[in-house]
Amino acid sequence: MKNLPAIAFLCAALSACSGLPARSPAESASAAATLAQNAPEQQAAASAPRRPRLRSTSTTAAPGERLPAAELSEEVLYRYLSAEIADQRGDWEYAFVNMLQVAQLTRDPRLARRAAEIAINAKQTDEALAAVRLWREISPESEEAAQFYLSFALIGDNLEDARPILQQRLQAASKPTLGATILQTQRLLSRARDKAAAFRLLEEVLAEYKALPEMHLALSQAAHAAGDAPRAAQEAREALAISPSSDLAALTLAQVLPDKTAALKSLADYLKSNPKSRDVRLAYARFLVEQKQYDAARGEFNILLKEQPKDLTVLYALGLLSAQRNDLQGAEKYLSTYLEELAAKPDDERDPTQALLILAQIAEQRNDIPAALKWLDQVPEGTPQAYVSAQIKRAQLVGRNGDLDSARKVLHDTKASGQEEELQLVVAEAQMLRTAERGEEGLAVLEEALKRYPDNTDLLYDHAMLAEKLNRLELMEASLRKIIAIAPRNQNAYNALGYSLAERNIRLEEAYQLISKALELAPQDPFIMDSMGWVQFRLGRLKEAEELLRRAYSLRPDPEIAVHLGEVLWALGQRDDARKLWREASVKDPKNDTLKNTLGRLRVRL
Repeated sequence: MKNLPAIAFLCAALSACSGLPARSPAESASAAATLAQNAPEQQAAASAPRRPRLRSTSTTAAPGERLPAAELSEEVLYRYLSAEIADQRGDWEYAFVNMLQVAQLTRDPRLARRAAEIAINAKQTDEALAAVRLWREISPESEEAAQFYLSFALIGDNLEDARPILQQRLQAASKPTLGATILQTQRLLSRARDKAAAFRLLEEVLAEYKALPEMHLALSQAAHAAGDAPRAAQEAREALAISPSSDLAALTLAQVLPDKTAALKSLADYLKSNPKSRDVRLAYARFLVEQKQYDAARGEFNILLKEQPKDLTVLYALGLLSAQRNDLQGAEKYLSTYLEELAAKPDDERDPTQALLILAQIAEQRNDIPAALKWLDQVPEGTPQAYVSAQIKRAQLVGRNGDLDSARKVLHDTKASGQEEELQLVVAEAQMLRTAERGEEGLAVLEEALKRYPDNTDLLYDHAMLAEKLNRLELMEASLRKIIAIAPRNQNAYNALGYSLAERNIRLEEAYQLISKALELAPQDPFIMDSMGWVQFRLGRLKEAEELLRRAYSLRPDPEIAVHLGEVLWALGQRDDARKLWREASVKDPKNDTLKNTLGRLRVRL
């Protein structure tokens, strides 16, 4: 039985050569085992002078193919088996040459097809084309051979070789299938690299079908792909004129019109005449979303929902739109129904993750932590990024209830699929420890991760920020300096180090140089502008500080920037303006530490 794999392979090969259906590996192994057990009884029969033939039976041929009655000579068998063994060993060239020679000797289309397959798998276009040409020569009536030859002709831009095949297909199409064949012709020609030549060929082979809307739709799609917007729109309008109730024509016109307002109007006009067209209404609603006309889109989706209350696409869209418009009650209703329907009729093409995360967020906003955890528990494992994010959110919610140990266990039990996810979990744990005033433990978590990934700049940055929070300035500076050495264009490292020095009112010239470098790397970053304004203030340059901070606040009205600008205005004597800014900051972030410290230091009451 040690020779079983070889015997199984031989059985499969003999089956292919003799015109018998190929067996699966399991079936071949079973047949080989039977052959081995019955070997003594079969030796006499095997020695009889009968030769198997490649039988010409329609059951063993591909559609449209006839098999020859060729002898299975020793040479043919040897070359065939040599080719298959060579292919198994990765020697595509030897395999291809022998398989092609066997196909030429036997005139068997299956062997020509097998030679083409060997060349295609080896990514050898010229050899594959040679085999396909032989296949077509042997079996000119084979649709499969024609399909392969057509694909190679189009990919190689041999469009004249494709012309007769395309014309033959169109002429052979029955009246009910002619429209679909026309559209398929356009899709096939879209593979050609020379779009202009492909368009000319399409026009020529479709010239006699001008009375059919599909002809104009095919030209519209081809013109659109070639960047000819006026021609694309003209052909789509002609298709719609021939068939005013064609959803495909209406959708094509909207697709090819470069003016999105005109495209929306074309869909709206079509729906006035064809109000029951679900596909067009769905496209119209999605188009409205793209144009940020959310209320109008919700109206269209509601019409669709009345017609089909369990439509998953519509339920999901309404849930997302409701969440976007801050209609949390509506979002919860639609997304919950969406998940219920999806559970009743599972659909592998639909991922429930986004709906679950939104429902968890809604529950968290109303402080219903058990409900939020219920939704997060349903996020399927294996969902890229989302699963780990869901587990981090679970841990944060558990930690918010005061059970930090259980929260950390959630993170430790979550399986990361790679370095990025592993570091997300590490950073989340450190952040939870920092929030719980257990910063030293958080620092230890980050340092343990840095032993595994010492040059990870994101990890180094988080380590520096936590060290800064703990007033471990030497540790903070070491991590930021290492980032600068590894990634000299990392503006955040320069900015963080410069701001930390300016905040402590130490080494101000050095702080200025560091922040200048950061601003040079990211001149439009409002937070770096804030840092530069703050160091200018520390250096006593109040006007320069005011100008920078006003610009930063106009770009990003962040509470932290408001606090800094308020202090500069306070120092300039503009105290009412300073109080106004601080009030704005207090409304946005009443727990802001920088605001509290500034008001306390200046002894200001709002």
